[in-house]
Amino acid sequence: MTAPWDEVLAFGLEPHGEQLVHRTTLPAHRALSRPLPDLNPGLEQALRAAGIEQLHSHQAEMATAAVQRDAIVVTGTASGKSLAFNLPVLDAIAADPHTRALYLYPTKALAQDQARSLYALRPPGLRLAIYDGDTPQRERRHVRTWANVVLTNPDMLHVGILPGHAAWGDLLANLRFVVVDEAHVYRGVFGSHVANVLARLRRIGEHYGVRPRFLLASATVANPGEAGERLAGGPVAVIDNDGAPAPAREIVVWNPPLLDPDLGVRASTLGEAATLLAGLVARGQRTIVFAKSRKAAELVFRYAREGLERNAPELAERIAPYRAGYTPEQRREIERGLAEGRLLGVVATNALELGVDIGMLDCAIAVGFPGGMASLRQQWGRAGRREKGLGVLVAGEDQLDQYLAGHAAELLERPSEAAVCNPANPAVLEGHLRCAAAELPLIPDDDRHFGEEGLALAAQLPDLVETQAGLAYKGADHPAAAISLRSSSTEAVAVIEEATGALLGLVEIARADTTVHEGAVYLHLGDQYLVTARDLVARIALVEPFQGDYYTQAKYLSSTRIVRELERYEHGGAAVVFGEIEVLEQVVGYQRKRLADHHPIDIIGLECPARSFGTQAVWYVPHHLPDQAELLGSLHAAEHAMIGLLPLLATADRGDIGGLSTDLHPDTTAPTVFVYDGHPGGAGIAHEGFEHFAEWVGSTAALLAECPCESGCPSCVQSPKCGNLNEPLSKPGAHALLRGMLEAGLR
Repeated sequence: MTAPWDEVLAFGLEPHGEQLVHRTTLPAHRALSRPLPDLNPGLEQALRAAGIEQLHSHQAEMATAAVQRDAIVVTGTASGKSLAFNLPVLDAIAADPHTRALYLYPTKALAQDQARSLYALRPPGLRLAIYDGDTPQRERRHVRTWANVVLTNPDMLHVGILPGHAAWGDLLANLRFVVVDEAHVYRGVFGSHVANVLARLRRIGEHYGVRPRFLLASATVANPGEAGERLAGGPVAVIDNDGAPAPAREIVVWNPPLLDPDLGVRASTLGEAATLLAGLVARGQRTIVFAKSRKAAELVFRYAREGLERNAPELAERIAPYRAGYTPEQRREIERGLAEGRLLGVVATNALELGVDIGMLDCAIAVGFPGGMASLRQQWGRAGRREKGLGVLVAGEDQLDQYLAGHAAELLERPSEAAVCNPANPAVLEGHLRCAAAELPLIPDDDRHFGEEGLALAAQLPDLVETQAGLAYKGADHPAAAISLRSSSTEAVAVIEEATGALLGLVEIARADTTVHEGAVYLHLGDQYLVTARDLVARIALVEPFQGDYYTQAKYLSSTRIVRELERYEHGGAAVVFGEIEVLEQVVGYQRKRLADHHPIDIIGLECPARSFGTQAVWYVPHHLPDQAELLGSLHAAEHAMIGLLPLLATADRGDIGGLSTDLHPDTTAPTVFVYDGHPGGAGIAHEGFEHFAEWVGSTAALLAECPCESGCPSCVQSPKCGNLNEPLSKPGAHALLRGMLEAGLR
């Protein structure tokens, strides 16, 4: 078979300028096989009937480990992780159909896909049911009493199972396994919440006399043992020797051409991706394109279809978009079309990044770096399941994408980022302590689940009261309904579509003024909405669909107060500290900017209250400073550039990170740069920056040295979220500052 990329070049997509910045081939590797272990005869017969005569080495290791301890399997896309955790569960059920297992998936589509796979295997004794928000009320009792494998998600465990655990008594009393698939997804605030939900599950399990075995599966992360332990509540066996076969895969990094070197303006990332998709489809290559938002997915699809209509009209109907918002039936039809070859191309959000079976594809294109090496490798892993595949990264214009475009070898050499979260964050833990107390009164022994500090926090909560049985919740309703697993605060503004009354989302009160002020352009799943009204008393923001050609950027005043230092190190370049801070912000206006070129249109004043929240931060005091005239601009530009590259170290969205720079901070009495977790209480992101500070500074300095713009652009020091509207900024001063820190012995 001709290499897919050569097919594209043959179609006439010869790169011009410096678009093709990297091209390499990953060699194929053979399977490491092991014989089937001793299994129930009925299960072994079902496996052989399905053509499974032997296992990959990691599947066999997982089956062995699961007999004795909690375990996490960490291998690549399409490596058979599902069979690795299914085998011990199905073997136990075949031996005793009263055995119960609870499977947790981050999306409904994954649960549906796993259900289809398990049904197709036809293992003995299996009684499977899905329990999610779509499960009709009349069927829920049947799920509780009949099923021995329940596929659900963390949200339903949080609000549906644990609060009503008495109704789930039979399942909980016989619960032997808890399976957590796609464990790398549980990071940041979401991961902090899920870790506490699982702690509540273990606690309830003990009440019913069981301690289930936790079996986890994850894409590659830098800290699988640590991440697994946070979710399982104790040490886990790490199985990371991937024994699955893999064909050769060609990796390409494509950087849109630079249209204005002084301003750093590049050609459209979406347009470049659409051109590549059309070319690949025209050559018969089955291709998936991953876009970051629904709107981006729709635009890439539209541009590609228009290109095919001009050049190969018979193929225009053989591509489709795939995103949230479609009905389950529409999504299943697209999945079948890909698997059967009726569709040659699909443009998807990350809904298809995870393990849904969409058949054998030839090419996978990531439109912009998806935020983590694990996600990028998951996306590329969708291609080349049978023969040589092609993985492409079309770089965006921000700091991280442009850094990787200039250091493309790191896409293969750099280890995956750490999956970090902070379950002990009081802003997160407080709500789960209320939930736990409502489920069963808290007792001193519960420090095993929530820590001594957690129980001390519980004792201070006014709605928990001491009883003979322990610390109990005194409210009439269960508190779980008031806690979103995606937010670290129970105080939030509800975003409601005015015409339909639909709840689009919740915005933490600490971030509401910068996100949903009147006149703000609000993004929800890639779609744009305009905030038409906001009621701070009722905590409601009304929005309407918006098709304008501008976006908004809040202007705010901010300050930080150091609460306490937790860790510090000093060297010739800087004093570097990790600790707790209080952030005070007040939005005073917003700027409207054109989408096409980010050009400012106008500034509109606002009157918002000052708001504060506590969080975790890394901050540094440089010992060698640039020229005093450029000092503040240098610190400010360094702050922006470092925030842009922090996701290299910890899987995070740039919007989860805040920063502040000042030429004289009252607590340090010196010029200081702060980078902090943008969620109240912190999520573990800033600590990764502290732990890998020298690497972080080195990568940022390299980015500034290599960016071709004159005075700073979105690819190096400008930020779309800057409260000072990117003033002042000194790119040369920032580079001198960071280089000086490195040369002075930063380590």
